[in-house]
Formats: sequence, C-alpha cells, structure tokens
Amino acid sequence: MEVRSIYKYARISPFKVREVTREIQGLPVSAALDLLAFAPKKAAFLIGKTLKSAIANAENNANLKPDGLVVKEAIVGEGPTLKRIMARARGSASRILKRTSHIRIVLSDEIPIETREMRKAKRERKKKATKKEMKSEPSERAASTAEKKAGTPKKASKPKK
Repeated sequence: MEVRSIYKYARISPFKVREVTREIQGLPVSAALDLLAFAPKKAAFLIGKTLKSAIANAENNANLKPDGLVVKEAIVGEGPTLKRIMARARGSASRILKRTSHIRIVLSDEIPIETREMRKAKRERKKKATKKEMKSEPSERAASTAEKKAGTPKKASKPKK
C-alpha cells in the first residue's frame, strides 16, 4: 500500500531540494530519517518534516508499521514564484525571483526499488566483467583489427596544385 504526504509552497528553490530528495529515494524510512538528520541543508529539514508527516499518515490512516516502509518516490515540483524588485543604479530596477516548491513523498510497504547504491554496484560489476573479457581475448581483437585494415583499400590522394 502507498501513503503520501505533500508540503506545498515551501520557501526554497526546487533545484536545492532535489539534491537532497535524490539521496533518500529508495531507502528504508529509518535510514532516510538518519540521513536527513545529519544533512547540513535547509532542504533536509523541510523534507524531514514531510517524511515524518507521511510516516504519521501511514500509522494513523493506513495502519502500517513504520519499520517496513520504504521511500518509494520523493518528487519536488515547482511552485509559484514571488517576483520582487531591487533598486539598481540610475533609477533602474532588477527583478528578484523568490522560488517556491512542492515536496511530495510517497512511502510504500512493498519490496524496495533499486537504490542508487545498488545501481552503482551493478555498474561497477559490469565494468569489471568487461575488463576481464578484454584481458582474456586480446589475440582475437588484434586479429580482427588486422583483417579490417587489410580489407579496406586506401583512397588515392589528389596531388596538390
């Protein structure tokens, strides 16, 4: 079952919040709370509030235990932008954009999705496997490149004027 919580009109740029939400996606709730508690960013505090709200929704509304919950998705959308002006030289003005964001966190009690760490480990294993293949078959590669060179005739160059 899925449970969600939305924090609307958070007074922070979505770009700054997405940096933190990427880190908690796919993590168990306890690990995500620990990560947010020690992240030195304003966004971590706001996401922590939203995550705690989602946990409370799961406990009270859906009768789920927080131990088995996983952050299925943490999405940040752009909210309305407050437009302000700042006085500049010679009586002109420049615009200041004060951005807001909508933070949405979805928790699930199902099997966790592939996390960033899992994907990274998978890529590293794949790289090691390709390196082993390259080491074990260098003679075949050399033979195939020699055949390619022999099979393609060179173009005749035109004499310069």
